[in-house]
Amino acid sequence: MQIITAYIDAASVSMVFAAVAGVAVTIGTVVAVYFRRAKKSISDKLGIDENQNKEVEADVTGSFGEDQ
Repeated sequence: MQIITAYIDAASVSMVFAAVAGVAVTIGTVVAVYFRRAKKSISDKLGIDENQNKEVEADVTGSFGEDQ
């Protein structure tokens, strides 16, 4: 019977960890984008305006840093 030994380098583990983290972030982003698209589509079909209760501030005007 032959004993097989292997050495896993720390850099290899780091690369695998980075790849797994990248895949997790990518999946999260894709889910968030499709969730927003579905939410907007449903809101449009039902006629719901998500901005109806938001306050809009006036534009700021004036001279900034200039002598008057």
